[in-house]
Amino acid sequence: MTSQSRWATLGTLVGVALALAACTAPIRVNGYAERGSDLSRYATYDFAPVEAVPTGDPRLDSNPFFTERVRAATERELRVRGYQRAVGRAPDFLVHFHASVNQAINVDELDRKSGYCAEGDCKPFVYDAGTLLMDLVDAKTKKMLWRGWAETNIDGIIDNQKWMNETIDTSVAKIAAKMPRHS
Repeated sequence: MTSQSRWATLGTLVGVALALAACTAPIRVNGYAERGSDLSRYATYDFAPVEAVPTGDPRLDSNPFFTERVRAATERELRVRGYQRAVGRAPDFLVHFHASVNQAINVDELDRKSGYCAEGDCKPFVYDAGTLLMDLVDAKTKKMLWRGWAETNIDGIIDNQKWMNETIDTSVAKIAAKMPRHS
């Protein structure tokens, strides 16, 4: 392999790595427990009925695989944390989730301050911002116990089932990591 072809190969690999890094936008996650709630008292759950609330993107609204994937990832994460799905009996709490998509503007201020682009070269751009919200609600009182959510850039994700599945799995795992564990 000549020196020139090695540089070309290295350049291609760096380009692919940068492209992949751009596709995996950071997922920001938060969660909080309602004052006075104690999740250690709860052992079983079930899913609240899915509400017909639009997400803001018709591709998600009409995608049954999205809801199925969120449920499967949620079941997996709750099981890891010691919760069991209530089968044939009333659950202790209900899991409600909702997704929303809206356009956001990235003004690249951080890039400019970090010196990643020359002054004037950083231009604002519009992207699809996705939020996945998960609520745990007392099944009897309907009082909120805990809320967690994940936010990320979802450009290109909704149209690619593999990326969407990976993003859902990662988002739900990160949301659940903020959740108190069942004793």
